[in-house]
Amino acid sequence: MQLDASITIRIDEDETNTLVFAEMDLRGDHFESVGRARRNPDDRPLPIVGEELATARALNDLSCQVMESANAKIGQFLE
Repeated sequence: MQLDASITIRIDEDETNTLVFAEMDLRGDHFESVGRARRNPDDRPLPIVGEELATARALNDLSCQVMESANAKIGQFLE
């Protein structure tokens, strides 16, 4: 069986802030999350670090949402 699922990631950044918007569609359920990272003004500008941190934070939150949804469905099943 093949499962239709998709994750979309959009990255917006300026000189000090990075925002990552993550969306996931999984069998009709839709999940959204935002990850943030801010560069310390004293640090060298390395955009990849902010992109990776913000992406990891967005995906971590997305993972938590999917886990909560699965737990809710398990709870409904057990009622």
